[in-house]
Amino acid sequence: MPTNETPPPPRDVRGPAAGGRSPSPDGPDRGRQPLPGGGVLGGVGALLVLADGRFPAGGHAHSGGAEAAVAAGRIRDAGSLEAFCRGRLHTVGLTAAGLAAAAAAGLDPLVLDDAADARTPSSALRVTARRLGRQLMRAARAAWPSPELDALAAARPRGAHQPVVLGLTAHAAALGPPEAAYAAGYEVVSGPATAVVRLLSLDPFEATAVLARLAPELDQVVARAADAARRALDEGPDALPAASAPLLDIAAEQHATWSVRLFAS
Repeated sequence: MPTNETPPPPRDVRGPAAGGRSPSPDGPDRGRQPLPGGGVLGGVGALLVLADGRFPAGGHAHSGGAEAAVAAGRIRDAGSLEAFCRGRLHTVGLTAAGLAAAAAAGLDPLVLDDAADARTPSSALRVTARRLGRQLMRAARAAWPSPELDALAAARPRGAHQPVVLGLTAHAAALGPPEAAYAAGYEVVSGPATAVVRLLSLDPFEATAVLARLAPELDQVVARAADAARRALDEGPDALPAASAPLLDIAAEQHATWSVRLFAS
């Protein structure tokens, strides 16, 4: 039936670090899921879109180092895939999640892009990160147009590092630093898991089970990344994680010289 009642205003779905409201146990935020790094899980739809492997950001063409690891015999089955993904998550995954969380928190993306360069010793991986950042930027500006994305695209026409673009995209989608860290961390492990299904004809159920077993560790990485992003607001980008995986860097340089390969990286 028609009613003259005024509809309630839309809820602010951002976490506190993104400028939103802190959840109240007795208010409209009741029942929303707290995140390990602070804030609450808001804007779930946007987060699912951003973290979806079918989001047209170019990730499907990259193996996250898995192709080189398979060729070297370091990934042979589900168990070795899990070990590989765990190593990526706690090293380059933590670094990427920290950069994404900091960008979502409002740190200068150009400063963060320089910080990402300093944390990526492999020239092949720097090229890959910027290529993926440029592709993500195209998709992000179509999905969540914002002046901040436009400004970064103009300042870095060849592409900014992908985690920085990811964090700025999360901010444009009204997501907070923890959500940005989740998207970055999940991509770091889901990319290799998906690639190995193709490279080894691994049972996709086994690959998915690997991701499920790593989920609690993803929570831990997100908490560390979001905490570092909060400190970086006062201390600058040096407060962000700078974990590295030298074998991934070496393998990336070797992989870039291959004349025949299934994945771009």
